[in-house]
Amino acid sequence: MNIATDPSQRYKVSQVLQDAASAGLTVCRTWAFADGGYNALQISPGVYNELVFQGLDFVVAEARKHGIRLILSFVNNFKDFGGKAQYVEWARNLGVQISSDDDNFYTNLVVKGYYKNHVQRVITRINTITNIAYSQDPAIMAWELINEPRCQVDYSGRTVNDWAREMALFVKSLDRYHLLEIGMEGFYGDTMPERKQENPGYQVGTDFISSNLIKEIDFATIHAYPNQWFSGKDEDSQMKFVQRWMWSHFNDSRTILKKPLVIAEFGKSSKDPDYNIYKRDSYMKAIYRNIFMEARSGGTIGGGLVWQLIADGMESYGDGYAIILSENPSTEHIMSQQSRAMTILSHLLRLRRHHHNASDGEIEFDHIGGRSLVA
Repeated sequence: MNIATDPSQRYKVSQVLQDAASAGLTVCRTWAFADGGYNALQISPGVYNELVFQGLDFVVAEARKHGIRLILSFVNNFKDFGGKAQYVEWARNLGVQISSDDDNFYTNLVVKGYYKNHVQRVITRINTITNIAYSQDPAIMAWELINEPRCQVDYSGRTVNDWAREMALFVKSLDRYHLLEIGMEGFYGDTMPERKQENPGYQVGTDFISSNLIKEIDFATIHAYPNQWFSGKDEDSQMKFVQRWMWSHFNDSRTILKKPLVIAEFGKSSKDPDYNIYKRDSYMKAIYRNIFMEARSGGTIGGGLVWQLIADGMESYGDGYAIILSENPSTEHIMSQQSRAMTILSHLLRLRRHHHNASDGEIEFDHIGGRSLVA
């Protein structure tokens, strides 16, 4: 959205989506927020920059053109692009008595009102390019409540859980057409204390189990950043953690949540000590292998989203994790292989379900594609 705000730079957005589509990628997760500060979408509560909104319109329209579905996030936990701190600051500037960002973003009525207003403005937006309401646009796969929610004043996860339940109900009251997820990293909380040993030595105030059991939440997410969570540890230790992290969430999604799971962020930073492309490619292969094996065994894993793809000329958005596919043929090859493998597997599993249902004289519906397979 930020790049597309300037029409002369929109070719970069087109290039990213074209590169992704060429590699067989089908889903892109990006921001539907920029709160306060430079080039803001939401300048102040309820006040929007129409030019920036038109940048988001372009992203949605261009994704549709390239056969890419979008996951759009409503707000950031962190201060990048404003985030929850900006919401709290807006309320504080109006004289609302607020003690901390963490507590009041999730509990203060004024702040929650600001958030709901933004959610409504985005969902009910009419795209100026396609003339399609976001709430009706099949180019959008899902909404995300918040990028990486955390709450340092309540490590149990109950505060974030209560907020997620309220906001999930609100989103679904506006739009029952699209999927919804929270935006969690996967940290365990108090619902299943024995699972806390799977966390990287600390909690962040979320509860992967209880929050993703919320009825209105359609699929769960985790992120995987062992280089950040285990900085200073060797590669083997980091990889062992990732393996435990992924399989623990695979099992919980399959047996407890009974919902799809998406690895919504993973990557390897060029800022890591001793980084090289071979290490990044090896890490990606390991993540992709786990995803494929879990899907093949009948698990609920839906796929993985690497952080992050950019185009040439977007280096200012580089954070160490950025990948320009045209300049990284080995990485592009790995992603293309995974895309092909998952596509073939998806078709095989769908045929298997179809034949099983056909033998019972049932009708199977493919909700995402909007098609039906009639026995």
